[in-house]
Amino acid sequence: MIQLRSILKVADNSGAKKLRVILVHGGSRRRFGHLSDIITASVIAADPHGQIKSGQVVKAVIVRTKKELGRPDGSYIRFDDNAAVVLDSLKTRDPVGTRIFGPIAREVKTAGYSKIASLAPEVL
Repeated sequence: MIQLRSILKVADNSGAKKLRVILVHGGSRRRFGHLSDIITASVIAADPHGQIKSGQVVKAVIVRTKKELGRPDGSYIRFDDNAAVVLDSLKTRDPVGTRIFGPIAREVKTAGYSKIASLAPEVL
């Protein structure tokens, strides 16, 4: 469950390292974000030579959460950290980076982010 002011790791090579959530998209009273939800976040740590700089406001999609998610078959999926992938634009849904680090959830692929799923080393 990702909410306002949550800190997320960045799971791509866009140059950002940590994000702080500003907004979870999907309604004015939306409190929590789960896997494959879009967020608006501020970059709080970044590489000095990366594409994205510290303090920049970006859109991102959540790819890993510590809070477990129940699947229709009765199983649960959870990860060791909260992570997101920075998006280029909301219309294309393409990532800024060219590599994705760590596993991502299958829900991200079914939500329409097939480019992220194809770049990831493992889809769980």
